[in-house]
Amino acid sequence: MADWSLECSSCGARRDASGLPTVCDACGAPWLVRYDRRVPTEARAALASRAERGMWRYRELLPLEGAEEPVTIGEGGTPLLPAPRLGRALGADDLWVKDESANPTGSFKARGLSAAVTRAVAAGAGTFVLPTAGNAGVAAAAYGARAGAHVQVYAPRSTPAPLLGQIAAYGAALELVDGHIGDCGTLARAYAARTGAVDLSTLREPYRIEGKKTLGLEIAEQMGWRPPSAIVYPTGGGTGLIGMWKAFLELIEAGWIRRPMPRLFSVQADGCAPVIRAFESGSDHCDPWPNPATVASGLRVPGPLGGRVMLRALRESAGGAVAVSDADLLEGARLMAGLEGIDACPEGGAAAAAVKVLLARGVLAPSDRIVVFNTGAGVLYGRALT
Repeated sequence: MADWSLECSSCGARRDASGLPTVCDACGAPWLVRYDRRVPTEARAALASRAERGMWRYRELLPLEGAEEPVTIGEGGTPLLPAPRLGRALGADDLWVKDESANPTGSFKARGLSAAVTRAVAAGAGTFVLPTAGNAGVAAAAYGARAGAHVQVYAPRSTPAPLLGQIAAYGAALELVDGHIGDCGTLARAYAARTGAVDLSTLREPYRIEGKKTLGLEIAEQMGWRPPSAIVYPTGGGTGLIGMWKAFLELIEAGWIRRPMPRLFSVQADGCAPVIRAFESGSDHCDPWPNPATVASGLRVPGPLGGRVMLRALRESAGGAVAVSDADLLEGARLMAGLEGIDACPEGGAAAAAVKVLLARGVLAPSDRIVVFNTGAGVLYGRALT
């Protein structure tokens, strides 16, 4: 039996981790994994001598049973790079870039899908379905192929062609939709109900968060267990933001780091900013954004299921939320590439652009140690950055 259980992120209901959990039966909110195991403080020191370099090296903090092997193609272990020239351009004295383009499928989505597919396959799943803005579909297709499973993907027709090509190359069944990711999600849920496929949609199963949690675990270790002042993160569905919030809370509880946790900042495009609108209005939930429009396809998520949890993470970490224009996020991506040699995606450019805004507003100070995320490879967006 698994030594973890599930707790509803909204109503607090509990259930065991058996089967293929979706969302809370009582209120429809996402589940969060809660571990029964205690992780000893000395386990932190043992990591230094562990040969394994990917995300599963943190197996004591992840949903694996005993000697169980995950479905993996080497995800995680991405570089955390000092970015002094980009920092000078933005006005930050101690800026770092966590470059997720180094993942096997070219984005941070590899982490969450590795964990989700691992747990679903262990529970007997052989067919998956996923709506995607691009990168999640690539990762789902790749990990499905690795597990020998069938994957059905629904993507907006406006998704960058290189991303669609990658999905098809990994052997997934791809259907293009005239609409946004919310429309794709409706089709994915109907497919799951019709066929029994496991729905890997953002936060409709609990384990993508656990994979994304390793973003925070890696940053903490890469900075000598002294996390940064602030993390600026481009936010669509929000699993990465929620995962890092959960990671830092668990590390504090285990005694691996001290409070305070890093301040978490959500970045969205001003053409689709439901989290920013909710945060600034003081709301505890995100209302759907009408007619979402941005070149950053990963930020084109009009109604994130995890809105309540994201807002909680931002407020509990004393962070915030900021929207940037498409022009500014594209300029941010060009700066990251031209000044630091990092193949930035539009979402990564949004994080860079947000740093300049947060500094100008006095929310962050130039002396703060700031980590920004480049969540994927710019090359997968084709000509979107030109």
